[in-house]
Amino acid sequence: MTRKMSTPATSAPRKSSKASTKPAATTPLPESLNGKASPAKAAVGDAPVFAYIASLPQPQRAIAERIDALAARTLPGLQRSVKWGMSYYGVGDGWCFCCGAFASHVKLMFVNGVMLDPVPPVTPVAMGKATRGVELASADDIDERQIAAWMKQITAVPGVGKRPQK
Repeated sequence: MTRKMSTPATSAPRKSSKASTKPAATTPLPESLNGKASPAKAAVGDAPVFAYIASLPQPQRAIAERIDALAARTLPGLQRSVKWGMSYYGVGDGWCFCCGAFASHVKLMFVNGVMLDPVPPVTPVAMGKATRGVELASADDIDERQIAAWMKQITAVPGVGKRPQK
């Protein structure tokens, strides 16, 4: 008669001789960087945008700070807002471009960017058919001359949405 060995109800995890393919544990990304909308609340003005930028980890914070400073130097009468978890910028009657942080980059998106010369290379998802932009993985990726030219061009094109009167 052959005897069956009983197996415990809960077995200990087996150790594999293969190297693990799972990435090492990392710090969880802030909500604004994991592909979901940032928890930053919609608000008009400089202070909410500065708070949003300050909440970003590096290198995204350095990129967003440089874009914001470039916009301030380039566009007289610049107005800022936080909308949809990103910083929005405008001059005049509508919002012209926005800057949002993601896990591996910052996306600078120009509303009606198809009208720019040259047209920025990235077509963002769910931002409208006319929106175009660039993805910046580090502050070294910022071409200030080109981005400033796009900022000036886009403020001459009607923006999107009316800003509340102060």
